[in-house]
Amino acid sequence: MNLLNVINSINVDEYKLSRRKFVKNSVIGLSSLATIPLGRLLPEIQFSENERLGRVTVGMAEVKIKPDEESRTVNKVYEDAVLPWLKEVVGNRPFRHNQRWVETPEGYIWAPYLQPVRNKSNSVLDSLPQSSLGEGMWAEVTVPYVDLFLNNLPARSPWLQEDLTPRLYYTQVVWIDHIKIDEQGLVWYQVNERYGYGDVFWAKAEAFRPLTAEEITPITPDVENKKIVVHIGYQTLSCFEGNSEVFFAPISTGIRSDMYGNRTEQWETPLGLRPIWRKLISVHMSGGTTGGGYDLPAVSWTSLFEGNGVAIHSTFWHNNFGEEMSHGCVNAMPEDAKWIFRWTNPMVSFDPGDITVGMPGGTLVEVVED
Repeated sequence: MNLLNVINSINVDEYKLSRRKFVKNSVIGLSSLATIPLGRLLPEIQFSENERLGRVTVGMAEVKIKPDEESRTVNKVYEDAVLPWLKEVVGNRPFRHNQRWVETPEGYIWAPYLQPVRNKSNSVLDSLPQSSLGEGMWAEVTVPYVDLFLNNLPARSPWLQEDLTPRLYYTQVVWIDHIKIDEQGLVWYQVNERYGYGDVFWAKAEAFRPLTAEEITPITPDVENKKIVVHIGYQTLSCFEGNSEVFFAPISTGIRSDMYGNRTEQWETPLGLRPIWRKLISVHMSGGTTGGGYDLPAVSWTSLFEGNGVAIHSTFWHNNFGEEMSHGCVNAMPEDAKWIFRWTNPMVSFDPGDITVGMPGGTLVEVVED
């Protein structure tokens, strides 16, 4: 049964199928671009022309008439909705550290529920550069999100078992190793992860900006006395060159309480002093237990400093920096994670974009509580 037969059997107007239901019914045929122009399958997504946008990262977020949790709700917006980000203000969110709110044309949304995004389309390439693995390049998503079409069924990654309409989000970094033009003249990139489960996708080419070697050049590479201090109590990170603090950022570390609010050591970011031992431009992250696990593709600017996989890395799935949010890693804003990636040792070459070192390792990361 091919995709065209599936489409012909569905009366979209009659059943008013949602995007998710439509793709779920037709995903069996999404394994090839050879005969099917994927551009026909979904309506063209039109994002707001505002320079700054916000993508809803939770199942549902309430839009308030004032930047106050106790004010009247004027609307509800749902996961992956993209809204104009007019400005950020201080408001009222009881019992939470973050008091940041975003003003939108309809009202105010608590800022941690919105990923700051932009919508920047890119010129498409007609050929790929050569790398140590053949033709291919690192590329960053520069639109709020881009839909993916699985090219090698069946799905392998756990996140795809639950989500038959996969997407990549703003600032995620992936490996692109093939280009195809469909019968409508649309250009598609073949997207995959060098360190994932082996799933391969097609995605619209204009959503991706090729990374350059220049943008990951090391910062102050001649300075030897570097150290990072992660302060769990304040949920902050500081970079030191000697005794001078040269960089500061809010972060989110491992959660220190269970679902009942009780103190627990499980998943807490480990205290102590450890060196960075591996760095990757992008990596697939998964772990945890059934019901409490996680599976995240294309986590960029990753600096591992603990043997069980604890790392400082870019975060696209929340904007709640300053509060504990992770399963043990140090979540950072994408631009902060990238700066740290460039500043710390060991230094990483653009190709292959991955390095592992033995002891004594690279830059020291000290996690403190008080």
